[in-house]
Amino acid sequence: MPEAPDFRRLFDSNLSPLLVLTPDFVIVEVNRAYLAATHTDRGIVGRLIFDVFPDNPEDPSADGVANLRRSLETVVASGRTDTMALQRYDIPTGEEGAFAERYWSPVNAPVLDAEGRITHIIHRVEDVTEFVHLRKVGREQQRAVADAQMRAEGMEIDLFVRAREIREVNEQLSRANAELDAAGRRLREEQRAKDRFIATLSHELRNPLAAATAATELLALDIPEGHPALGVLERQLGTLARMSNDLLDGTRAVTGRLELVREPVDVRAVVEGACADIRGLFAHDGRTLDVRLPDAPLVVDGDRLRLAQVLTNLLSNALKYTRPGGHTEVELGAGSGEARLTVRDDGIGFEPGQAEELFGVFMRAAPAGPDTPEGLGLGLAVARTIAELHHGRIGAHSDGPGKGARFTVTLPTTDSTAPPRPRPPVARSAPRQLSVLIVEDNVDLAATYHTLLERQGHRVTTVHTGTAAVAATEAQGFDVVLCDLGLPDIDGYTVARSVRTRPDGGRPRLIAVSGFSQGTDRALSRAAGFDAHLTKPLPLTELMDFLERSGD
Repeated sequence: MPEAPDFRRLFDSNLSPLLVLTPDFVIVEVNRAYLAATHTDRGIVGRLIFDVFPDNPEDPSADGVANLRRSLETVVASGRTDTMALQRYDIPTGEEGAFAERYWSPVNAPVLDAEGRITHIIHRVEDVTEFVHLRKVGREQQRAVADAQMRAEGMEIDLFVRAREIREVNEQLSRANAELDAAGRRLREEQRAKDRFIATLSHELRNPLAAATAATELLALDIPEGHPALGVLERQLGTLARMSNDLLDGTRAVTGRLELVREPVDVRAVVEGACADIRGLFAHDGRTLDVRLPDAPLVVDGDRLRLAQVLTNLLSNALKYTRPGGHTEVELGAGSGEARLTVRDDGIGFEPGQAEELFGVFMRAAPAGPDTPEGLGLGLAVARTIAELHHGRIGAHSDGPGKGARFTVTLPTTDSTAPPRPRPPVARSAPRQLSVLIVEDNVDLAATYHTLLERQGHRVTTVHTGTAAVAATEAQGFDVVLCDLGLPDIDGYTVARSVRTRPDGGRPRLIAVSGFSQGTDRALSRAAGFDAHLTKPLPLTELMDFLERSGD
């Protein structure tokens, strides 16, 4: 015969928590599952169950002891199994007076002897605390039910509802994402359209500016003794040129497309050059500009032209907001691995709390009105972007309206050596006469360039279309071709490629002269075969310098 099972081991191995009680409710046996569920040990054997598991004194509504006692008494009185409703019956945690919240599903079953008398009661429980917590969450959407089947159905319904809600939310998110994508595409297209508009506007402004600038320089040649109107023209054309540059650079700053050409730069040379270029404007209306520079070089890894633009914008700002007879100071110093450039003025100042706002796009220190200086409110925004691209910073300070302003730029210095500052030019012999072709569709600008270059002794031919330029270069050899890029028929790039593909195409020095000056424009002009790319309005001195180098 097979060996009889070890019933004690079977009892102890049962997965359901089991407790064996006497008819007067004293614990006589317990299995491992019960000890694990109630966090107790075998020390509870021999004790009254209600002493081991009293009600939680912190819970005034606790009725676990009363409900269990009622069920056990029912079993003793009837001799039948009693299934209790789901119960909250907190259990001691072992700490002084501490209880853990627990929910149970108890069943109390009698053990009868041969005569039908109750010898023991088997108390079986299931810990349903986690299930009750889940059910409480579900009650926000539906009513809870009492028995297990209804609870399961309720959970299934809850899952279905949640799945449907999630599906609906996902559909809403999909629609919202589609709308956002469409809005993003519209915004990007609007941004591109705005960029194209501003670039085109800047280009179109530069054409008449270039013609007016060249005409002013021609007048200066015709009136060697000078005229007050020439000074006015030079100042106002300079202002218009800066505004055009600010408009284009402001757009690049906002969209993160400002470009740097880095090299070791001695900031002293940048300050000297920028101050020399603008000093004449300060002399107007009795304003003064003082510059203090250190004796030792201050070298940064930066873009010389962009750094000069920062100082020019700060000085232009000081010029606008300083009254006639006012004073502006530029000071360059060093400390803690940084170059510190400070521009102080005794102008209108601003409220101290307004300092950060000044660097916003289209922000101005003075409110709009009839006495507000000209400007687009872009100069300081561009200056900050350039400083940050150099890993530097720029800040502003004023003690209040009428108390002047101070702008400070700090840039990290480098141990690299900057090229020596340029020496004064050595007197040269007169440049040789050049054969120059001007390709420009703006008739006024073409005529003015023609006259200026003829005054310098050069042989000049002028055409107004790309087709005419190609024909002229086929018919005659030129030393220099000054070619606009935006022509009415074929563009300047096509003209350059046509010239460079000929057997003698390497002879002329091709110079692109255009209102478009972004990095991509310069890259395209280099790829097409141009030797240089100059931006309108082109000062006569810069043009002469290029022609002089072309004649060497």
